[in-house]
Order: sequence, then C-alpha cells, then structure tokens
Amino acid sequence: MFAYGLSTHIWNNRLKSILLLAGFPFLLLLIAFAFALLFSAYGNPDGVGAGFETAFAMLPRIVPWAIVGALIWFFIAWLANRRIISAVTGARAIDRRADPRLWNLLENLCISRGVTMPKLQIIETGARNAFASGVRESQYTVTVTRGLMDTLDDKELEAVLAHELTHIENRDVQLLVVAAIFVGIISFSAHLMMRSPRILVRSGRRGGGSSGGKGAGFLILIAIAIFVIAWVLAIALRFAISCKREYLADAGAVELTKNPDAMIGALLKIAGHSEIEAPEEIQAMLLDHQREGRFARMFASHPSIKDRVAALMRFGGGTERVE
Repeated sequence: MFAYGLSTHIWNNRLKSILLLAGFPFLLLLIAFAFALLFSAYGNPDGVGAGFETAFAMLPRIVPWAIVGALIWFFIAWLANRRIISAVTGARAIDRRADPRLWNLLENLCISRGVTMPKLQIIETGARNAFASGVRESQYTVTVTRGLMDTLDDKELEAVLAHELTHIENRDVQLLVVAAIFVGIISFSAHLMMRSPRILVRSGRRGGGSSGGKGAGFLILIAIAIFVIAWVLAIALRFAISCKREYLADAGAVELTKNPDAMIGALLKIAGHSEIEAPEEIQAMLLDHQREGRFARMFASHPSIKDRVAALMRFGGGTERVE
C-alpha cells in the first residue's frame, strides 16, 4: 500500500481537477446547444436543416448567459461548499469543550504530522460514517456521525480521523468538491429540460401536421438526446474518481497511527451501518458508501469493506478480527 502524502497521487488529483475544469466548457456548450434546439423547435422551423441553422445562430446569445450562470453557481459553491454540505447533512460544528475526546484525538494526529488542524463537525445520527470536505485550508473540515463515535473505541476512532486527514492531505477532497460542483450544474440543466413538458407539448402542438412540425419533433428528440449524453458524461466525471483513493487513505491511517488492526476494527464495525441520507455527490465523500446490485457496484465510488480489510491484512500488517 502507498504511503500518506504520496506526491504522485496528489499531483494526479490536481491533474484530474484541471481536466475537469477543461472538460466542463464542452459539456456547457452541449447544454446550450440543446436549449437552442428546443427554442428553434418551439419556433416551428421550416424543416430540420432550418432548425439547426436557427439553433447555431442562437448560440452566440445563449452561451454568454450559460457561462454567467455557471460562473455564479461555481463561485457560490466554491466559497460556500462547506456551509452547503453542512446544511444538507445536518452537521454542526464542535469545539474542544463540546467533545474533548474527538477534539484531542484529531489534534494529536495533526501535531504528529505538523499540519493545521481542520474544523470538526458532528452529525446527530445513528449511522456510522465520516467524511472530509473543503477546497482550501480555511475550509477543511472533518465530520463524523454520533453513531460512529458511540460505537468505536479511541484507537478505532483515531484511525478513522487519520483516514479523513489523509484525504485532506492527498487533495482528495478538492477533487471531489470540484466534481460535485460540475456534476451539479450539468444535472440541474438536464433536469430543468426534462421537467419542462410544457415546452415539449407546446412545441409539438404548434407544428401539428406540417413539415415544420415533423422537423420540430425531430429537433426535440435530438435535444433530449444531447441532454442525456451531457448528463451521462457528467456522471462519468464523478465515477472517473478512482476507488483507489480509499485504499490510499486507509494506508495513510495505518502510517499515522501505526495500528492496522484499529482501522480494520473500525471498518468491520462500520460495515452495514453506514447509510446516510445525502445527495450522491456527498455520498462519494463518505468513509463508506456501498451500492447494492451487480450493475451498481460497477460504478461504485468506494471499494467494499471486505476488499479494504483484505488489503490492510495483506499490505498493512493487520490481523483478522471477528466481531
């Protein structure tokens, strides 16, 4: 297993973030063109060719608005992502007085590594899970659930905190937040179109029976197809984030704590009790998020607990434990 702070992994995450930034304008252009096709279909063009000409002519007017909207969304999400995540999950900030046990464990880990201590938050739920979030040092936060704290002993809880601290140091959290922002923009645009039957119905009615109407219906189908493609590509960006990051964070926890059995014990206690109600983008940040079904596991953002425990036993020096 690779070590905590692996430089190649950090640079790989930064490269992926740059690629996401570079690929996003292409998806945004697809979305803008699909909206242009809908508007041209609504105008009942004289045939499909005329509809495409109208759509291309409209792009210079639509794209600036799309860019402005995306920039506003990105700016708000970049500045307020921690508040947004806290609001969605119900997490609340704590200090040393509120929970000295949790605070001291994280503080000792940060001191041992010489890194700035992130903020701490708790979610009042019986689920057993944790996650790290934030895109810059002032936002870095480690969040744990009440169920996790009540179930794990000090060594196991320390291993989980070390795991999340590794995600921060390896820049996993930055990549996940950037991906979540972009997927959110594309998904919102696609859902906006797919949930606008009034536009589709009125477009079809206006064309009833004429050659333009037939063209309008075809243009609508093409627009829907483009939206679906853009949405699938946006989801693929999320799944492009390798499950390998969890193995690396487990390895980082072992290096920090020198106790592979603590990480194994934590994972075994978490297994089957980690479900948290949250959007899929946030689920990808969790310590554990299992998807049911063979097809779902093909696109899983996390390896199975069984595979992670096996890796810790094989490469981290852990021993098998039965709870």
